[in-house]
This record gives sequence, C-alpha cells and structure tokens, in this order.
Amino acid sequence: MPRLPRSGIALGATLVMLAAACTAVNAVVVRVVTQTGVDPLEVAFFRNLFGLLLVMPWLAREGARALVGARLPLHVARAVANLASMVTFFYALAHMQVADVVALNFTAPLFASVGAVLFFGERMRARRTTATVVGFAGALLILRPSFETVGAIAVLPLIAAASWAAMTLLGKRLAERESASAIVAFNLVLMVPVSALPAIAVWTTPSPTALALMLLHGVLGTVNQFLMVRALLLADAGALMPFDYVRLPFVALLGFVLFAEVPDAWTWAGGAVVFAAGAYIAHRERRAG
Repeated sequence: MPRLPRSGIALGATLVMLAAACTAVNAVVVRVVTQTGVDPLEVAFFRNLFGLLLVMPWLAREGARALVGARLPLHVARAVANLASMVTFFYALAHMQVADVVALNFTAPLFASVGAVLFFGERMRARRTTATVVGFAGALLILRPSFETVGAIAVLPLIAAASWAAMTLLGKRLAERESASAIVAFNLVLMVPVSALPAIAVWTTPSPTALALMLLHGVLGTVNQFLMVRALLLADAGALMPFDYVRLPFVALLGFVLFAEVPDAWTWAGGAVVFAAGAYIAHRERRAG
C-alpha cells in the first residue's frame, strides 16, 4: 500500500477535528433546544429541512441525474435508519450527560462490524472478534453508572449507534451499484418527509431563538459532512479515526461550561476502550482492503 503524504494526513486530521468540534456544538444545541420544549422528533425534522435547503443548489445541479436507476426500497430503509439514529441520539442528549451520550455513540463501528457478518456474510476473525467484545465491555463501563442515574434511557445512545451502523451498511450495499451522488441525493430528499410524519404528532411552534439554534444545527451538520468527506479524500479512515476521539473532550468541555456536567472516570475509561476497539477494527478493515 502506498504511503500517504504527511501533508495529506495532517490536513485530514485537522478537518476531522473541526468536524468533531461541529458535532460537539450540535450536541449542546440539541440539549438547549429540547430544554425549550421542542420535542426531539421536531428537532430532527428541522435538522433535515435546513440541511436540505442548504444543499438545494447542488441538488438542483447534480441530483436529478443521480436519482436515475436508484433502488428506492433500500434508500427508504436507509432514511428510516438515519431517522431512528437521529431521534434516539437526540432523546438521549435531552436526558443524559452529553459526554456519556457521545462516548456511547463510539460503539457504531462495533455494531457495523457485527452487522457486516450477519447480513453481508463477512468473516470475523479472532482479532476482530476480540476487539468487538472489548469495545462492548467498554460501553458497559459507561452504562453502569448512567443506567443507575437515568434508567433505560441510558440504552438510547446504543440504539442510536446501532441504527447508524445499519445506515452505514445500507449505504455500503447501495454503493455496489449506485454512485455516491445518488446515495446522498436520495437521503436528503427522503429524510424531510420521513422525519415530518412523526414530528406532526408532537408539533409545537418553536420560539425564534429555538428556530435560530436549529438552523445553526442544520448548518453545522452539513458542514460536518463536508469536512469528513474532504478529510477522507486526503487520507485513509484508519489514519484519521484516532483524531475523531477529540469529540469527547470537546463535548465534555462544553457540557461543563454550559450545564455544569462533569464526566466521571467511568465515562473517560469506557470511552477510551470503545474508541480504541473501533479504531482497531477500522485499521484491520483497511488492511483487509
């Protein structure tokens, strides 16, 4: 495998850390907006609506051609998985310490690894199996005190991570026959109506402040995707993944400043274990090519 230029890795790492900062701010925005009385289902709708509006110029130029020949059922399933991940993640942020939610969300690669075995028939060798088991053990370190504090809600970040993994695997299956443009375009087009239907049942008119914050949420979410895509064009995911861990210190700092939340040792230890396991799995998959 050719060695990547140091400049590419350095720039890619910088973009990943900027994306992590966007994610941390977005987590705090969701907490603040839900505290104003806006239901997470409605937050998800506005997140998708503002995200779609931001990329409409690109979609108008590229999207129509990308949609030709797309497999609609798989795209709908991917949109549903995306919504499930988003809503459960938002509900968790409304009731748990933001650092705990983000740390548990690092289990997404572990769920994706298991899903690839169950649904794609990929082989899981001893090292990958060990890393997956160790990663889930790290999640239990975080869950133990969290479950005692908030009960069954503590499981929501794991459901969010599993749903995100399902969305990733569906994207992988779609990519076998469709372009990245088609996958992105259909996700943007479908997420608004898919998220609008459940949002109607809990609808409350948001205040101007909440609306402005949700606009910021949509902007940062779109910027985050752009930064990650650009970073992955510069360097391998295995080389960049360790830098994604700065999401936890970023969100822990914001949680402390804004909500006086102090993550305990269980969160830091469990988060480190979960992330290390996910990074190792990504490294093994990259080597497997």
